[in-house]
Amino acid sequence: MPTDTPPDGATPPDGATPPDLTPGVGAGRLRGAPGASGPGTGRVPSAPEDSASHGPRAQQWRAGDSFLALWRGLEPVGRHSGTGGYRRYAWSAADLDCRAWFRAQAEARGLTQETDRNGNQWAWLGDPLAGDAVVTGSHLDSVPDGGAFDGPLGVVSSFAALDELHRRGVKLDRPLAIANFGDEEGARFGLACVGSRLTAGRLTVADAHRLRDADGITLPRAMEAAGHDPEALGPDPERLARIGAFVELHVEQGRALDLTGDPVGIASAIWPHGRWRFDFRGEANHAGTTRLADRRDPMLTYAETVLAARREAELTGALATFGKVAVEPNGVNAIPSLVRGWLDSRAADHATLDAVVSGIEHAAREHAERAGIDLDVVRESFTPVVDFEHALRDELAHILGSAGDTGRPVPVLGTGAGHDAGILSAAVPTAMLFVRNPTGISHSPAEHATEDDCTAGVRALADVLEGLACS
Repeated sequence: MPTDTPPDGATPPDGATPPDLTPGVGAGRLRGAPGASGPGTGRVPSAPEDSASHGPRAQQWRAGDSFLALWRGLEPVGRHSGTGGYRRYAWSAADLDCRAWFRAQAEARGLTQETDRNGNQWAWLGDPLAGDAVVTGSHLDSVPDGGAFDGPLGVVSSFAALDELHRRGVKLDRPLAIANFGDEEGARFGLACVGSRLTAGRLTVADAHRLRDADGITLPRAMEAAGHDPEALGPDPERLARIGAFVELHVEQGRALDLTGDPVGIASAIWPHGRWRFDFRGEANHAGTTRLADRRDPMLTYAETVLAARREAELTGALATFGKVAVEPNGVNAIPSLVRGWLDSRAADHATLDAVVSGIEHAAREHAERAGIDLDVVRESFTPVVDFEHALRDELAHILGSAGDTGRPVPVLGTGAGHDAGILSAAVPTAMLFVRNPTGISHSPAEHATEDDCTAGVRALADVLEGLACS
């Protein structure tokens, strides 16, 4: 679909008939929730046009019905018509459409909504100031031409889980909130998890103000253009103090659950990971007249470094990827003067990560010296290992062990992907649920999860929220 889809997702993809789903009204056509529930009542508000308790379809209601209605409303927003991937970059038009969708879902359920000083969105059931809240959610932005599930699955499942709790007639004893964290992917400004980093005090205001996109637009300028005050940016310890637990549901970015045959898993830890920029500086010259022996071509040194990264990763059992490159002057018939490549590397522990990155840099400097190339290496970001709080992780395992679909313990697995839950873990107890990805493909339009597995994820999240928020 084009990127100018209406912000409330009211138009179904390519003229499709709005689905007849219960509860919900299909493709995001929302109405207000009944006044008998909502903020301060302790009762979970209904989904829009909730018919789960009456009518001939009452016995047919499934946790996936609400999910599908929500999913089809959000699905067209920010999708590129040529690639089929998503371009929901931070503070872009598509991102603003996603934010409007989030607000519409909160309003339809009678939730109290707010946008915090760092641009993160919150939808509250109960008193936001009461403390000890149970929070869930994820993000709605994407990598360039990313898949539909990375981030949005967690936000959509959060609203669907709330609808499931309403269907169960659950009365909560703790406040509950759904969050959409801003700029998680870092696709526009080059730094991941900007919204949660600022909130947790892991990104300074000065460094945030220095972030620029490829067109030279600064983060403050982009936020201001979108109607958000960049002067408000900064740590938000008071907000974090309200949170008793944060649980993020996410599509698995690998095949561990597919290999075990489980629809849902629990995260044990996030591998340490970071991004490094390699600047190879040579000499621009004519591609058609300069002898090979006379060239100082930084592209060759960059190519050797890419191969070295693969070798070092294989030797250490780590992951290393050069996935982004910029070339100057970037002419077909010109030898480059500068090749700038970005390394993403991850490993199971700090020592291994240090070893693989040091090995890559050592190889790059050896090749650069032989070729007469100048090299600068800058670490642009780094996230240490996140070992999710054992007590909360064990509580999730206990809740899902007694309510799971398979009759066996829910698997616990590590991941190399960074998440907002990892950033927040230093300040609040955090945990993660993963939904099976049958191919393991992520950050691609081929990213996928089946309807049944998404439904299992909604049920699991609802079970967890009920277990944590009810006495």
